[in-house]
Order: sequence, then C-alpha cells, then structure tokens
Amino acid sequence: QVQLVESGGGLVQPGGSLRLSCAASGSIFSINVMAWYRQAPGKQRDLVAAISSASTNYADSVKGRFTISRDNAKNTVYLQMKSLKPEDTAVYYCNVETYTGRAYWGQGTQVTVSS
Repeated sequence: QVQLVESGGGLVQPGGSLRLSCAASGSIFSINVMAWYRQAPGKQRDLVAAISSASTNYADSVKGRFTISRDNAKNTVYLQMKSLKPEDTAVYYCNVETYTGRAYWGQGTQVTVSS
C-alpha cells in the first residue's frame, strides 16, 4: 500500500505561480511513476505531468509552464506551476503507479486561478 498526502493548492491570480507537493509513504520501494492529474468541474480527469526514472511527460496545455520533479530522498513529487491561466482551475490529484501496475491516488487539492 502507498499513501499520498498532497499540499500547496489555493487561489492565485492569472499569471501567478503555485507549487504542489505530494508526499508518499508506505510501500515506496514499489513506486515506478509519479504523476499529477487534474479534473475540472464536469470534465474528465486528465494527465498533467508524469515522471519516472527514465523520463518526464507533460500535457500539451502545460508544456513550458509547469515543471514536475521528484525528490526520492523525501519520497515527494512536486508540480511547479507558472503563468497560471483560469483554465488551469481544477482539483489536482497526485498519482503513483507501482512496478506491478497498481495505482494509488491522493485526496486532491483545489487550484483556482481567478482575479
């Protein structure tokens, strides 16, 4: 089992920045990929960014503005978000996938971009 605790969401003005954090505990040795997803009201949950030991991937809509990073010593994944837009407003979920293909989700953190 893997437990995930997210933090860092909030209200920010357009053009502003936020950093999300997700700390993992439990069977952390089994974690392969760490990722961030987001879900806006009435929409499906979509991948924002993912990171493994081999690569990082981003949704086209956030390329150049968001950066995903991982601190293995702290078992934490971060999402640095810059030049935020109102359309980035969503609940952001941390996700990890183990080497056996199991997926775990955080509780979600609200990000609201509004003036």
